[in-house]
Amino acid sequence: MSLREHSHTTLSIPEIIFQLQNHRGLLFADEDYARRQLEVIGYFRLRSYLQPLESDKNSHIFKPGSTFESALDLYYFDKELRALLFTAIQSVEVGIRTQISHPITMKYGAYWYLDPALSVNQHQFSDNLRCIHREINRSKEDYIRNHFTKYQNGELPVWKYIEISSLTTLSKIFSNFSDISLKKNIARSLGLPQHKILGTWIQGLTALRNCIAHHSRVWNRIFPGTIMLPKDVQGKWISNSGSIDCRKLYAHICFMAHLQNRIHPKNNFAAQMKGLLEKYPNVDTRAMGFPPGWKDEKLWR
Repeated sequence: MSLREHSHTTLSIPEIIFQLQNHRGLLFADEDYARRQLEVIGYFRLRSYLQPLESDKNSHIFKPGSTFESALDLYYFDKELRALLFTAIQSVEVGIRTQISHPITMKYGAYWYLDPALSVNQHQFSDNLRCIHREINRSKEDYIRNHFTKYQNGELPVWKYIEISSLTTLSKIFSNFSDISLKKNIARSLGLPQHKILGTWIQGLTALRNCIAHHSRVWNRIFPGTIMLPKDVQGKWISNSGSIDCRKLYAHICFMAHLQNRIHPKNNFAAQMKGLLEKYPNVDTRAMGFPPGWKDEKLWR
């Protein structure tokens, strides 16, 4: 199969506005304002927020009455959404690292993460070990350099390593850890019925965090992998977990809200999420996987 040549020509911002308006039917309330916004945001980035307004995905003609301002509102909603989620991820991530590492360290000591005898799969252990050493070697943290200056042949105790570990590596270490009973206890400490659910949540958190770190669109994204939403958890939860599309953002927001409630009981994440959606009432929550009546669920009250 041969590839087509890229035939797109470079257009100035006034030319882009002209094409959007006259060839594709987009309405502009203020072309000067639109031009200034495109100079800051860039058309290619904003294009993802224009696509939901299209009536034809081949010709890219817009639905009647579609406005540039609607796409811009969606862009700024997504920007504020990423900021809200990232703030929540920071606190949840720190909590998860501690909830996983501390109980295992108390039972198996400071270097359990380097012990092949505590791994289910030795091939996975070797892969994890390579990731661990790569993360340690590229770290610029002073305490890492000081450790190896003081202890020439010493490995890092887990409480030092866990601070520089990626969530991806942590997820793999936890998944491959052999003490199933302890993993179940860790999951229960976070209100979950089994450890495999926690593993998928860490993976989902990683995917979401990576999108936000790269300033990528999150509001209607289909995320890789499939997180597990249990029917029941300890604490406030949703009643319809079996019907939720776990590839969409709503599923991720639900497990983040639960983890916030477990780790930081006095958080206001749910109120902030509802407030953001009230600020942008025209956002299509169905595209994010929100079901009808979601506000009535215990998790959001």
